[in-house]
Amino acid sequence: MPTPTPALPELFAEAQLLSADADHGAVLLFTGRVELDAPADQIRRATLWTTAHGVFEATVNDQPTSDAVLNPGWTAYEWRLQVIEDDVTDLVRGGDNAVEVGLRLGNGWWRGDLGFLGAEANYGDRIGVAAVLEVEHGDGAIQRLSTSPDWTCTTTDTVANSLYNGQTIDARLRHEPATALDVTTLDLDRETLVAQASPPVRRHEVLRPTLSTSPSGAQLLDFGQNLVGWLRVSVDGPAGAEITLRHAEVLEHGELGVRPLRGARATDAFVCSGQPEVFEPTFTFHGFRYAEVSGWPGDLAAAVDYGAIEAVVVHSELERTGWFECSDDQVNQLVSNSIWGQKGNFLSVPTDCPQRDERLGWTGDIAAYAATAAGQFDVADFLGSWLVDLELETRHSGLVPNVVPDALKLVAHKMPFAMKTPTAIWGDASVWVPQALWWAYGNPARLDEQYSGMVQHLEGVEKVLSPTGLWDTGFQFADWLDPDAPPDDPAAAKADKGVVATASLYRSASFTAEAARVLGLDDDAPRWQQFADQTKAAFVEHYVSENGQVLSDCATVYALALHFGLMPDDLVQAAADRLAELVEQADHRVSTGFAGTAFVTWALSEHGHPESAYRLLLERECPSWLYPVTMGATTIWERWDSMLPDGSINPGEMTSFNHYALGAVCDWLYQVVGGIRPGAPGYASVLLAPVPGEGLDWAKAARQTPRGRVECAWRRDGDDIVVDVLVPDDVPAVLRRPGGSQEELGAGAHQRRWTS
Repeated sequence: MPTPTPALPELFAEAQLLSADADHGAVLLFTGRVELDAPADQIRRATLWTTAHGVFEATVNDQPTSDAVLNPGWTAYEWRLQVIEDDVTDLVRGGDNAVEVGLRLGNGWWRGDLGFLGAEANYGDRIGVAAVLEVEHGDGAIQRLSTSPDWTCTTTDTVANSLYNGQTIDARLRHEPATALDVTTLDLDRETLVAQASPPVRRHEVLRPTLSTSPSGAQLLDFGQNLVGWLRVSVDGPAGAEITLRHAEVLEHGELGVRPLRGARATDAFVCSGQPEVFEPTFTFHGFRYAEVSGWPGDLAAAVDYGAIEAVVVHSELERTGWFECSDDQVNQLVSNSIWGQKGNFLSVPTDCPQRDERLGWTGDIAAYAATAAGQFDVADFLGSWLVDLELETRHSGLVPNVVPDALKLVAHKMPFAMKTPTAIWGDASVWVPQALWWAYGNPARLDEQYSGMVQHLEGVEKVLSPTGLWDTGFQFADWLDPDAPPDDPAAAKADKGVVATASLYRSASFTAEAARVLGLDDDAPRWQQFADQTKAAFVEHYVSENGQVLSDCATVYALALHFGLMPDDLVQAAADRLAELVEQADHRVSTGFAGTAFVTWALSEHGHPESAYRLLLERECPSWLYPVTMGATTIWERWDSMLPDGSINPGEMTSFNHYALGAVCDWLYQVVGGIRPGAPGYASVLLAPVPGEGLDWAKAARQTPRGRVECAWRRDGDDIVVDVLVPDDVPAVLRRPGGSQEELGAGAHQRRWTS
């Protein structure tokens, strides 16, 4: 039997966190060697455990230990520092008896100058790396090599690295003796070491560009897709020739649109050696579709045709689980935009955007988008790990931070606002994300793990409620980025902030009560159910009129009140009718921001107005979901009008072309238009309830659930609707018609014809 692996603090008891004095941007190489006590080809196993204050790449006998990049990822470093475990048995067996471990170390998020508006948040002013190589010999004997001051450190060919600014690689240094540096050690809190919980970040697709020349004469590469990653370049240029690559998501009047990057330079530089070289800047990442190339030695067009420049797509490893397609190609592009937006922003943490000087785990964005995210990919581990960080940050600060991990607390004195009270939607991520995961995967153990964070949020809100029971106090983002808000004031929404916050609180309290019941917490369930009931009563008393009008009388407040179940039964239809009326008055253009956008189509289609929901979906004029598609978008935009019809970038200081939050409508596409809904958490049972609508001739959806693959498709055949479904084995399923009648289905394929 193999020897059990010790707990990580014990395993790393002798390992030191190695550092060295060098330029802030230099990538360092630490090297250690060990002579094996037995022939290499007779070892039973070899394992390398590595972690860092920064990001690292590991080799054993000059071979990469894995294809993962940007390890160990970004977590709440104060309490969780992931340790990456690599099986390196084959690498050790393939060498001689002297095994060499190499660890390249860059800044990553630890010393990333994170934030915006010049915040420059860092977890420390020095970076370090620690590792343990464990070799088990054929006789069961264990031999270890741990990082220590006996290791060597040298400079590398990377002389500058920054997540925001880019990477500079000087290939001349590959052919010169490296500069030796004195190895020093840093403090390592071994109690923070945890096994890797979040999926690794890896390279995925590779895209080839087209080349054009801008009006100013700049050479521009277009990869046809807004993506996240970097450029890999093969080039043979004279020694000292420097190639500069500037990245951006869009062109503005034919030139690279860099203003939305704010302080992020997003520029890589490669210095040629005089020999054929391959450059790949794996210690940074960029959000881009376009790159401006300067300094290319020779014919750039020929290099592009030859495949010498390619974009490498990078994100956390995610398995695709949801698919949707319909008769409208622009709707299909909208779904593709959501898919690409999720991939690009699910890089170690769920970020708001991947390109500018921010790239933070904003809680409000994922609160709005979590159900869509779980409908498109398996995100149980990715978001599960992030929620552990959320709970830890909340436990230590008393509030759910606006960003997780909360790098902004490191520079709170530089921020234009500091959290003093809980914030609706952003704070509700502590409940809404677990709720989405519960319905997608039905894992009670994970729900139990996430329950503490839910309770902490509600207890924080309890303390700041008005005597009326309303959450109408403190700062609120509320319906952030209402399309009617001016570019310089994204919080200026039509929806009353107290209405938005109180409605959000009701949803959170209701699900926390449900979670307590699932977990058998007999004291907690009544407590939170009573809190939910009291919140609803206060909402109705103070915000709902006798005729069903909700305070501030705009689409968002009706969407929340209806979809969250806040309206009294006798006023539901009046509220739904008013919502449909408001949507029609806006010419079916979107009038909601972050708070309402995920729910407005749901509120319409579930309350007698599916035709309004369809018209809202299919509108092409700005603001609408399809307006960006008509403008060539390949990801979801932050603002409804991030680019104006004349091709100018929105004048607001905050504009991103890869923000997934407003793509939350895709959850409605999968579940309502496509018709696949969980009948019970984790799809223990399935509800197949497609809602056909005017403007589409057919739609089909598929979902790989924990219980098997589910499919649902509908198409028009004259005056009839033909529905085809596929039900996995041992999963109870119900097929429901738009009129409400339903039938139970067994496993297998079924077809039904409905008269429309």
